Amino acid sequence: MEKVVLKASKRSVTGKQVKALRRAGFLPAVIYGRHVEPIAISLDAHDAGLLFSKISSSALVTIDVEGTEYAALVRERQRNYIKGDLTHVDLLAVDLNEKIRAKVHLVFTGVAPAVKEFSAVLVHRMNAIEVESLPADLPERITVDLSSIKQVGSHICVRDISLPPNVTALDDQDEIIVVATLAKEETSAESAAAGEEEAAPALSVERGKKEEEGEEKEKK
Repeated sequence: MEKVVLKASKRSVTGKQVKALRRAGFLPAVIYGRHVEPIAISLDAHDAGLLFSKISSSALVTIDVEGTEYAALVRERQRNYIKGDLTHVDLLAVDLNEKIRAKVHLVFTGVAPAVKEFSAVLVHRMNAIEVESLPADLPERITVDLSSIKQVGSHICVRDISLPPNVTALDDQDEIIVVATLAKEETSAESAAAGEEEAAPALSVERGKKEEEGEEKEKK
């Protein structure tokens, strides 16, 4: 992916005063990281909104803060519940020479013969996998070809997907991503998957430092 750069400025405006910043067309954000102290910044709301609506959380973005560049990943996007506009963004600064772990979304392509020939139903048990790589090698998405699912009971595991060079999957290699089942089995399979999710909720890969200004509590 080509280098994407967003210009940013440091900001001292915090708390309720941030509303005026947003009205002026700026998006408040914060950069934090293992080797970076949290930096409160403001971005052009229009440009940032266009970019962040197109990229995934595993896409690398360069933030130019008054001449100093930070390679970063989007870790949290807060939105206005009514308008849907971005109200705040958390950015994780990364070292390009250190491997990181991240969740990468799966994109399903192709047609499963089991669906066409046996009227099977595909049950998706995973929509993302956790991987490890250098930041520059981190894929925005991983493609999963469904054409290998030829009959009821056929499935695709983590070990079956093709990963880009220098990218390692951290999930159990035998974990099932998608499986073909009969329509009457779909409900029980999905219920079981839902039960597992409730029993063991997923944890975010990175726990970012929250900006201590209470912005996330503002809904307007």
